[in-house]
Amino acid sequence: MINRQFADMIYQIFVNKVPGIRDRYKRMRYQGRGRVRVFAWLYLAYLNVAYHVFRRRRLGALEKYPYYETKILYAKGSESSLSKRKPPGEFALELAEYDVVSFDVFDTLILRPFSSPADLFFLQGDELGYMDFKRIRMEMENRARQKKHREAGTYEVSLDEIYTMLADETGIEKENSMRRELELEEEYCFANPYMLQVVKELQRMGKRPIVISDMYLSTEQIQKLLKKCGFSAFSQYYVSCDTGSSKSRGDLYDEVRKREETLCGGRRLTFVHVGDNVTADVQNAKKHGFESRHYVNVNEAGRQYRPRDMSEITGSVYRGIVNAHIHNGIQVFSREYEYGFIYGGLFVTGYCQFIHEYAKSRGIEKLLFLARDGYVLKKAYEILYPKEKERCVYVYWSRLAAAKMTAAHFKYDYFRRFLYHKVNQGYAIKDILASMELENMTEELCKAAGVQKETELTDKNVEKVRDFLMEHWGEVLSHYAEQIEAGKQYFTEKLEGCKSAAAVDIGWAGSGAVTLEHMINRVWGLDCALTGIIAGTNTCHNAEPDASETFLQSGKLASYMYSQRENRDIWKFHDPGKGHNLYWELLLDAPHGSLKGFYIGAEGKWECRFKSEPKEKARIKEIQKGILAFTEEYKKIQGRSPLFRKIAGRDAYAPMVVAEGEKNEKFFREICGLVDEVGVG
Repeated sequence: MINRQFADMIYQIFVNKVPGIRDRYKRMRYQGRGRVRVFAWLYLAYLNVAYHVFRRRRLGALEKYPYYETKILYAKGSESSLSKRKPPGEFALELAEYDVVSFDVFDTLILRPFSSPADLFFLQGDELGYMDFKRIRMEMENRARQKKHREAGTYEVSLDEIYTMLADETGIEKENSMRRELELEEEYCFANPYMLQVVKELQRMGKRPIVISDMYLSTEQIQKLLKKCGFSAFSQYYVSCDTGSSKSRGDLYDEVRKREETLCGGRRLTFVHVGDNVTADVQNAKKHGFESRHYVNVNEAGRQYRPRDMSEITGSVYRGIVNAHIHNGIQVFSREYEYGFIYGGLFVTGYCQFIHEYAKSRGIEKLLFLARDGYVLKKAYEILYPKEKERCVYVYWSRLAAAKMTAAHFKYDYFRRFLYHKVNQGYAIKDILASMELENMTEELCKAAGVQKETELTDKNVEKVRDFLMEHWGEVLSHYAEQIEAGKQYFTEKLEGCKSAAAVDIGWAGSGAVTLEHMINRVWGLDCALTGIIAGTNTCHNAEPDASETFLQSGKLASYMYSQRENRDIWKFHDPGKGHNLYWELLLDAPHGSLKGFYIGAEGKWECRFKSEPKEKARIKEIQKGILAFTEEYKKIQGRSPLFRKIAGRDAYAPMVVAEGEKNEKFFREICGLVDEVGVG
């Protein structure tokens, strides 16, 4: 009892007394046992000495994530250019000069859609219904290695030995759990596209490459995994858990040399090894007589550019997919493509998941993807949910068209958009009236207001212009009667037989859905309940931060990434004044002009007229190509586990938090120029 009390007292003094020491010590201590425990004790001693003796008071504070991550993104070109390698065929020719070519397996020949290999254990823990399984599985591996070293002088263990330890310590059934881990590896691992071509080219040239791996999977298990990933059989497989030697110690290379030269009748051979680990695959290979070629780990290559401030599972999958695609070395992508893939892909995929769940839970019959933001959203949605194509409709709608058609009800917004937003901006009165399609009223208005056609709209004459239009309000509205009728024809066709629909837009106030709902039900009488789904709302930086709060609270609008009620940190971070709206709108731009309005054609049928098309259609298509490529990659895993079917809105915004940081003005300079060129917004 006394010993226990004494131990508690010591623990209280040296661990719990100072919060910063406690936090740092526990994070190291719980990584495992054996040597980890010893290192943790030494670290605890260091922390106490540094804090109490050398007065390093910063160690007393808890380590916290910065409120927002700060990373400097690569701005000299596309990120993929940093990892561009020789063409696979050329690299294969270089390797073919050696008698024996060996490859590492994991993170060289095959990749996983995770930024950390151990994150696969999250999936198994979910299936087992076992909390903290990932950490426990890692600890059991560490303890199994310590036990093996004590008993046999080697740290190399098999999967069977790991699960024997795990079953004894946790009560988890061994055989089925071990088999499931192997199944998950087979399910999620995929061939590195660069190395797949290299190996195939070597085999085409008659070379018979071999495998050298430090791994707890057996030779048979690795053979099966490589075959599933598309590799033909290798000449030989040398695996640490089967041989008892390893690359990390270096003795596995000696064993490989001995066996290979024996197979060749004792002839002296030349060797070259390809792998991602600097110590095990490069330095140790050279120390033991192998030439080496370093293949940079894709996750190491992309680490400095990827966000960490994300939920653990979604963050790992996002980083894994992006790093594997961008840094495998087989291709250099355009900056526009990467902007779509890296910063838009997760958002669009997650937003489509949100739309899907929203529609499913509310029995929504049709999804109206509003132009132009809905252009790529609809394509991505149909990639993820191909069986729902019939419910997806891309419809033309715009703030300009809506402002004219709803002028009778939303008069305040009509004048604000066409007049007050253009005050002192260099717009001539005749041009403003042309945008309102009131050209035939120009002469009379100018005479009444005492101005010329070319006179600029200013704070001194805007009220006179407004007063004239108010006095002639009936005439103003008559100009839009044809557009209202044409719009009715258009949406009657789109909503035929539909009683409930959702209008999908990027945001920000949600006026697209609100104005469309007004026209559908209050003007056209189409009797279709319409709700709005937006990616994000107005923020605290907007002049009207509360514009859509009533509709969000009532459920007439739903926001994915943030609002006043959810993810308030992003609601406070997102600043249109810094161009944030433009960056997001650029992701969802379309290669066609904005809708000017609906009109009655020569045969009495509706027709749409558009403003001029964007100049940089090719660049817009590149961005969307990147977005859809990410969606395709994510689709490969989405249906495999419930853990991948909901990307939280905060996670979807995380990559852009990094990009929008103050240190990345140079990165966004070209993007901003692209915004100006295509005329987003």
